Amino acid sequence: MLSSDISDLISQLKERGAKRIALQFPAGLKRKAAGYAAALRDAGFEVNVSGDPCYGACDLALGLLRDADVLVHVGHAPVDRQPDVIFLPYPVGFDIDVLGKVLPLLKGPVTGLVTTVQHAHLIPAMEEYLRSKGIDVRVADGSGRTPLRGQVLGCCFSTARDTGAGECLFVGTGVFHPIGIALSTKARVIALDPVAGTAQEVSGNALLRKRFAVIEKARDAKSIGILVSTKTGQRRMELARKLAGLSPDAVIIPLQEITPDELLDLGFGCYVNTACPRLAYDDQVRFPVPVLSPQEFEILCGVRSWNDYEIDEIP
Repeated sequence: MLSSDISDLISQLKERGAKRIALQFPAGLKRKAAGYAAALRDAGFEVNVSGDPCYGACDLALGLLRDADVLVHVGHAPVDRQPDVIFLPYPVGFDIDVLGKVLPLLKGPVTGLVTTVQHAHLIPAMEEYLRSKGIDVRVADGSGRTPLRGQVLGCCFSTARDTGAGECLFVGTGVFHPIGIALSTKARVIALDPVAGTAQEVSGNALLRKRFAVIEKARDAKSIGILVSTKTGQRRMELARKLAGLSPDAVIIPLQEITPDELLDLGFGCYVNTACPRLAYDDQVRFPVPVLSPQEFEILCGVRSWNDYEIDEIP
């Protein structure tokens, strides 16, 4: 934790007249909680820390505000505005020279550049490096759920599309984001893991093959549960109602946590996920029956063709 970060936070809290503070951390930062709490206690605040799982800024522990004046959510940028929530960044740096790994893979003529929230502060430095190597790089301004310039989420790839580039460079860990970018933009995607120092071209074709098999398996379902998250930034009830209208066998199911055990207990033959889009794509192997995205359910019901397949995003 940077001293400037906690000093700025303390100043914001004092400006609000806050006395009781709730802290929320995603899984990768929970071990930082004790340090943040101690610093705030030393500054005279009463502090509690959420012990529940947190998957992003869409998953705010607003219930803690019953016993706190302000919720401080660490590690994410806001996906929507909440008056009693402060979003505290947790930037993660890396050696910009690692971008040299992607140079042999870039074909241009124009390359879009995107990253995740923890590296977004390095976008200007990454732009400067790539341009110094002769790369015509484009970065889109943030908007909506991705307010930072060049930022993407696993549920929103608009900054990648908005570059208008036929090639996109994703800088971050994992392959879900670059696969999502490939399916959302139809662009050629290069993924650079700045921690491992590895670069690769990423395609969505393997995911598409798996999703086609899931859709076909869902055709045998006699009952369909339309899953609606009750979390702050994931609730899409209007979409759920629209989807439920496509089948007489569909029932809307609001849930706080969507887990394999819950779906097994409910006993439906198939589910449609309107919560965090990654649940259907990342966790299918854990679920007892097919879990479709909204677009996949439309394909199943015959109101969308396979050729119009889209990856699910929350606008």
